[in-house]
Amino acid sequence: MGMLRGVPRTVRLLALGAFLNAVVSFTFVYLFVYLVGPRGLTVTQAGVISGVGGVGLVAGNFTGGWFGDRFGHRRALLTGACVSGAALVVLPALPVAALYGVLPVAQYAAGVVRAANAALVAVSVPGGGRRQSFALTRFAANGGFAIGPPLGALVAARFSYDWLFVADGVGTLLFAAYAARILPARGSAHSAPVRDPDAPGLRRELRARPAVLVLLAAIVVVDLVYRQQYSTLPVLLADHGHSTQFYGWLLAINGGLILCLELPAAHALRRRAPLGLVGAGLLLVGLGYALLIPGTGVILAVAMMLSLTLGEILYKTPATAYVADQAPGHAQGRFQSLYAGASISGQVLAPPLGAAVYAAAPALLWPLCAVLAAGAGAAVLAARRLPGQGERQPRAGRGRHAETGSPERAPAG
Repeated sequence: MGMLRGVPRTVRLLALGAFLNAVVSFTFVYLFVYLVGPRGLTVTQAGVISGVGGVGLVAGNFTGGWFGDRFGHRRALLTGACVSGAALVVLPALPVAALYGVLPVAQYAAGVVRAANAALVAVSVPGGGRRQSFALTRFAANGGFAIGPPLGALVAARFSYDWLFVADGVGTLLFAAYAARILPARGSAHSAPVRDPDAPGLRRELRARPAVLVLLAAIVVVDLVYRQQYSTLPVLLADHGHSTQFYGWLLAINGGLILCLELPAAHALRRRAPLGLVGAGLLLVGLGYALLIPGTGVILAVAMMLSLTLGEILYKTPATAYVADQAPGHAQGRFQSLYAGASISGQVLAPPLGAAVYAAAPALLWPLCAVLAAGAGAAVLAARRLPGQGERQPRAGRGRHAETGSPERAPAG
């Protein structure tokens, strides 16, 4: 297909692995139900355990790239997948007290895998041609997540919730075995890097790229806003008489449009400047929440979800590729880790902050979300004028993490 032209074979194989892994990654959806149901915990206890697990996931995303830059992205991904899978397999047999420690470890390892996977995509593709590769991996993961929750519900109904964790853990371990097979073990940017003692530190690299700092801050803000659709939005809809089924249809619109449009959009817009696309996408997210200000009728709610989804399609892939294009070879993992952490920070921040505002002043939340997203979009658009923000071409000769420009890397075996 024309949309996949230029996507290296390794990235296609990684995308297939991401799809298969996402299919069995359904425990996070049912974790709270499992804790208050079969485990018999109180809502407060379940909230604490789920919360520390979420903190572990975000921490793994923010710090996982360091392991890849130091020990190799392949090794970071394999280690993280093995730790996460093993922890999930044994989790149903553990006493409640152990969950407070094991679940954050499993989630932290999963965050490391996410950051390492993004870095592996980045180092497998020459600079300036990464958007379609990141779009493909997002497409594969979203496709897997569309299948995973219904499959998880079937497993829980036919067997038990314990089998959800066993299946997720075994699937993650199989993903590790698959990744070990397709990723070259030596002689590539996937393997352990040759460290350059004269390479600038992360802070210095970021200071030289002020637009990246603006983008990362904007992504944190917009993720806080964007993820209100999973926390306060269903509460708003219920308060205005809408059913859970209607909320489910809104999420189906989001998932369906992403699966249908993200790859074609990445292909059609591949030559457009990335920060302009990201800024426009963030503005669309703000517009979506602004549509809730006059009311929550069916038409306005559907229009809101359409605007949010189009905004997501516009900003997520170009933003990921832009950070990868800006990153120096020796810090690709840490740059991707910063973006991965920023892009999932709302998972921890959105529920408590959104709930606090909604409880104090329900009518204030949606204008506030619109203003925050619009401000983030305006900041990214303004960052186009900052010095040193143009796409940086890969530099050869900086060790094994330097991108040599070859788009194809044959998998091991």
